Amino acid sequence: MDQQAIQSIVKEVVSRLTGASVNPHMIPIAVSARHCHLSKSDLEALFGEGYELTKKADLSQPGQFAANETITIVGPRGSLEKVRILGPARNMTQVEVSQTDSIKLGVKAPLRESGDIKDSAPITLVGPKGSLYKKEGLIIAQAHIHMTPEDADRFNVENGEYVKVEVNGDRPVTLGKVLIRVSPRYKLEMHVDTDEANAGIITGKTMGKLMKGEGNAT
Repeated sequence: MDQQAIQSIVKEVVSRLTGASVNPHMIPIAVSARHCHLSKSDLEALFGEGYELTKKADLSQPGQFAANETITIVGPRGSLEKVRILGPARNMTQVEVSQTDSIKLGVKAPLRESGDIKDSAPITLVGPKGSLYKKEGLIIAQAHIHMTPEDADRFNVENGEYVKVEVNGDRPVTLGKVLIRVSPRYKLEMHVDTDEANAGIITGKTMGKLMKGEGNAT
């Protein structure tokens, strides 16, 4: 075996041991099922005064966790039970569902970036100690990629930019208008909802290839 072949093998072994990706544009993809974020006041209205969320499991994004607590969300046509609450409590209440969920509820939820709930769809929240009607707060979350500033430099993208992501699995799909979200607090990961995941048979171990060319958010 010649020296060049040996060096190639060594490079591949080192790459595998260090977890380095052969393709620097590959992004890990996570499936985000329906969930909600509650403000402190809404949490207390649903669970009782002074109530604090209890942690079920840490999420991939630093400081975020899935709580043991769940609620029921109710629309004009139907309801969804055991909707997981994500913690910690936020300054506003937001419920994220898929298009399929939206149809079941009988509500026309808009496609929005997480956090943009102005004039979004209304929803009723039901907890063990009370219920709330929210005139806005229900959205379908825009597919997005969390990344650090260092990741953004490596991928040559910026916060607010839209990209495409190609997923070459058992059912290859290309997802367009995927929003880049950059913060030092983030960990590199793309989030899709259950409808998008089902379309591409995307599981927790799926990777996607980032491709530029979708422009910037307005």
